[in-house]
Amino acid sequence: MNGRNEILNKFYNEICDEDTRLDPKHRKLEFLTTDRYVQKYLKPGYRILEVGAGTGKYSLHYAKQGYQVNAIEYVKHNLDILKSKITDEMDIVAEQGDAIDLSRFADNTFDIVLVLGPLYHLYTEEEVNKCISETKRVCKDDGVMMFAYLPNDSIMISWALLQGHLKSGYDNKQFDENFKMISDPSEIMRTFYIDEIEKIMDLNDIKKINNISTSGVAPHFRNIVDNLSEEEFEIWKNYHFRSCERKEVQGYSTHMLYIGKK
Repeated sequence: MNGRNEILNKFYNEICDEDTRLDPKHRKLEFLTTDRYVQKYLKPGYRILEVGAGTGKYSLHYAKQGYQVNAIEYVKHNLDILKSKITDEMDIVAEQGDAIDLSRFADNTFDIVLVLGPLYHLYTEEEVNKCISETKRVCKDDGVMMFAYLPNDSIMISWALLQGHLKSGYDNKQFDENFKMISDPSEIMRTFYIDEIEKIMDLNDIKKINNISTSGVAPHFRNIVDNLSEEEFEIWKNYHFRSCERKEVQGYSTHMLYIGKK
C-alpha cells in the first residue's frame, strides 16, 4: 500500500471513530451548519455526489429526504459501515474511490458535489488541484460545490496547545517557522490558511459563493459545550449561525466550508 492509503486506513480503522464523530454537542455544530448551507441550494430532483462520504452521515441524510445520491469513500472500513445503513427506500449508490479520480462519472452530472473530507488528506498541490478539477468536471454548469478544509491556526490551538504538542511539534519540525503545519501523510491532516484556500479555488476557476466556519471554536471547549443544557446549546448554536460568515471569528474554527460554482 502507498503511504496515504496505509496511514488513512490505520487512522480510520484504529484511531478515529468516524461513525460517532459528529454526535457530541461540540461536534454537532459541524453537521448542523453544513446541512444548513446545503439546504439553501437543494431543489427537488437534484442529484448529489458526496466525495469522501465517511460512514454516510450526510449521504444517508439526503437519501432519506428523497434525493438521488452517489457516495464515494476511500476507506473500506468506513464504506462498509455506510453500506450497512442503506435501506431499500433510499436511492443511493456507495462505492470505494478516490477524490482525485472521479472518472466513473460523466461531465456535468451532479447538481451538488460535497467534498467534506478529502482536502484533509491530500498532501501535494497536484492532488489538491486534481480533486478540485475533478469536482468541477462532474458538477453541472449551474451546480454548487462545497469543500471542507481545516484552518491551520485551529490545529495549532487544538493539537499543539490543548493536546500538549507544542514542544514535540517544534522539535520534530511538524510546523515551519511561520507555524504552518507541514503537509505530510504521517501527520494525517492537511491544513490551509483561509486566504490560501481562496487563492487555490481562484486558480482553479471556482467562483466563490461563500466561505464559512462550520464548527467554530466549540471543539476547543468540548467539556464546556458538551455540558451545556439544551437551552444553552440552542443559544450557542444561534450565535454560531449568526457569526459563521464573519472572517474575524473564522481563523480558530476547527472546520471551514468553501462554497463555490463554475
